[in-house]
Parts: sequence; structure tokens; C-alpha cells
Amino acid sequence: MKNKPILIVAGEPNSIFLEIFFKAIKFTKFKRPIILICSKKLIKLQMTKLKFKKKIKLVTPSNLSLETLDNKSINLINVNYSQTSAFEKISNKSNFYIKKCFDIAFRIIKLGVTDRFINGPISKKNFLSKKFLGITEFISNKFSINKSAMLIYNKRLSVCPLTTHLPLKLVSKKINKKLIHEKILLINDFYNKNLGYKPKIAILGLNPHCESIDKINEDETILKPSIKYVKKLGFDVYGPYSADTIFLKNNRKKFNVILGMYHDQVLTPIKTLFEYDAINITLGLPFIRISPDHGPNESMLGKNNSNPLSLIKAINFLDKN
Repeated sequence: MKNKPILIVAGEPNSIFLEIFFKAIKFTKFKRPIILICSKKLIKLQMTKLKFKKKIKLVTPSNLSLETLDNKSINLINVNYSQTSAFEKISNKSNFYIKKCFDIAFRIIKLGVTDRFINGPISKKNFLSKKFLGITEFISNKFSINKSAMLIYNKRLSVCPLTTHLPLKLVSKKINKKLIHEKILLINDFYNKNLGYKPKIAILGLNPHCESIDKINEDETILKPSIKYVKKLGFDVYGPYSADTIFLKNNRKKFNVILGMYHDQVLTPIKTLFEYDAINITLGLPFIRISPDHGPNESMLGKNNSNPLSLIKAINFLDKN
């Protein structure tokens, strides 16, 4: 299909996602058709609550074509859900519904209808339980992908955590040369294929100032040899750098991507710098998967004050690339 559509799973039914989706399609024009997988009943409840009006056009996985899709309406694949009010408390009650939405999306992707996918936020605690560290690992597993990476992307600077949602006490046990090489390769391939250039990558140390009072200093024994190894392979990689200074303006502007050792080491500063102007891209999949860089944000439900910028950036990225 020419101009392949952008497929969106709304995710957790009691999140701010539909609010920001309504705002995104109201204020932004997209050339590719958008297909939303969600409950029609839930959309109507939230439309009423948030005072949003848009025609809904029901479609099915078997009739997705440029002739049947348009962005004058919400192209909706309806998944039944028993919710009776616009917003309820987040719980595992929605797990089966969310799984069904993802299953439909994955089936459509595997049929080759599209290679562009966005999912709204889900509750890791309720939906993923302890089986997967995060939605990155959940989706990778569904496509039998063993090597993937989380890239928080902004055109000025992106970050990637070497480990994702691990407790800090487990991080040092996971760091090794093979994993560093794997992430660098995924980042490099993504930038070359989708953005047309070779990225300059900074690698952060694990310990404060890349030093340790312990007998084992991972920055010396693992990171420095690993960086030397990937540089010899031709990657534009530097480090290890101390995490407390790399994000200073004159330091960060030298790089396209900063690879950190754990989740909050790089996600905290990137969200402080760019707030909603960043998107979460899963690298290593046979399609481009993006998630707006925010969670369900239960405290903001129904207030109509949520910022749609991250979703707009996500759709724009898939619309233009």
C-alpha cells in the first residue's frame, strides 16, 4: 500500500491518551491515514466528557485500503470493552482488552498493511506484571526479536539506556561488551536508515565521575575496553563520560546520542531538557514502533490540560519518514 497508514493502539483505557489524540488530530494535518484500535464506546464517552466532536468511521482488519481510509473521520477498529463511564481507576480489569488491541495491531503489521505503529501508554504494573521489563520487551517478544533498544528521540539530542526497567542493584551485573556493541549497532543502523547519517555517540560511565571505591571499577574493566572495541569496528563512539556533566550545553551539543547505563541516568535529563518534545522509539523491530513519551498520568484524567506535543511528534515522524 502506498503511503502506508499509521496504526495506533490507544492502550490503557483510563489514561490521557484519547485526550491528546483528539487534540493531535484537531490541530495537525497528516498526509498518511491513521487507524485507531480502541473501544468505540470508550471514545464516545470521552468525546462527550472532553467536548470533542469528530465522525467515527468503522473499519475492519480485512478492509484497510487507501480507498476505505481517510482522516476526515476517525478510522476505528472497534474492540469491545465494558466500561460504563469516561474514566475509571486503572486496574488489571482492562488487561484482556489491551491484549486484544495489541493482538489485532500485530496481525495487521504481519500482513504487511503497515510498518508504522504507535501505542498509547499502559500500566506496566497491571498489564506487564513481572513477565516483561517494559513495553519494549513485550513487543519485541511478540515478533521474536532478541535484540532491541529504547531510543528517546529528539532531533537535537537522543538518549538510549543500556538497561531499561531494572532495579539499580541489578544494573552492574548486566553491563558487558556484547550488550554495548548490540545497542551501538542498533542506534547506528536506525540513524543511517531513517535519518541518513552516522550518529556521534557518547557513552556514560556507571559510577560517579567514572570512579569507584570498590575493588571492581566497571568503567575501567568493562566500559573502556568495550568503547575501544566498537571504535575499532568503525562506530563514532566516545567515552566513558561522567553523567553529571555530559548534559551541560557545551558537552551535549557535540553528540547526537548519549548511551547511558540505566534508565533514569539518561531519561531524567532528556525529559528535563525537552519535556514533551521527545518520542520513544523501539529499535530492532521489523517496523517503526513509537510511543509518546509519557505514561497514563491518572491524576490528569478528564481535566483536558494534557499536552499533545509528544504524540504530534510521533505521528509527524511516521508521517514524513
